[in-house]
Amino acid sequence: MIIDAWAQHSTLRHSQDPMFKSLRRWTGEEAPTHELPVGITVAKMDEAGVSKSLISAWVAPHNVMISNDEVANFVNQYPDRLIGVGSVNISKPVQAVAEIRRCVDELGFKGIRVLPWLWELPPTDRLFYPIYTACCDLGIPFCTQIGHTGPLMSSEVGRPIYLDRVALDFPELVIVGGHIGYPWTDEAIAVATKHVNVYIDTSAYTVKRYPPQLVEYMNSHGREKVLFGTNYPMITPAKALHGIEKLNMAPDAQQLFLGRNAQRVFRIIE
Repeated sequence: MIIDAWAQHSTLRHSQDPMFKSLRRWTGEEAPTHELPVGITVAKMDEAGVSKSLISAWVAPHNVMISNDEVANFVNQYPDRLIGVGSVNISKPVQAVAEIRRCVDELGFKGIRVLPWLWELPPTDRLFYPIYTACCDLGIPFCTQIGHTGPLMSSEVGRPIYLDRVALDFPELVIVGGHIGYPWTDEAIAVATKHVNVYIDTSAYTVKRYPPQLVEYMNSHGREKVLFGTNYPMITPAKALHGIEKLNMAPDAQQLFLGRNAQRVFRIIE
């Protein structure tokens, strides 16, 4: 089973947001001009043999790019293939906690994602702490981005070392840091190694761009700590998986990376 730990089914509000213009320099693709059916996302999964994708809501300080209810609608169209990950407005802690509970109890979501660079705040900021408490209370992972940001926003708030403080304050909290942590991959590995509940996902990176130290970690003492991800639609599953055989991973380590780690972390039932 292959599980994509970080994907989106984009709305036009998301894909056409000006902040993503810089990313299109890399992909060479134009932003969509109309809403795309969810079947397109599932078809891209099928092309690469991806069994399930965790698709995320996007809540920014001044707009909602992909709402939690939209994600729930997408999931309801393909409940055996798509799994919801919610997002919230951290500037309104009381409402955010209530929305997290709704995401889990009513919408059936398996995690919450908040991106520090969107808020221009490190994950140690006080506004994040009610979110962590709610995730612990509900037994779901907190998903975030670590490392460099593609949009033209400050990357510093994505330093993986911030998660060291968070994990010390919330040892029960399961944290999944997406986007590898580059250029601070060694920090990401150090924090994931130190804390039993901190994980890394490879979203937004193709296999050929995995840092060598991450590949070594995935194939050795970090074999249970790294999850496969795409950041679709930025990278399709087929492109994200291309060349994986060149990593020369042990069969068990590859199975853990491609699906079993995500299955365990997000409590996904086959």
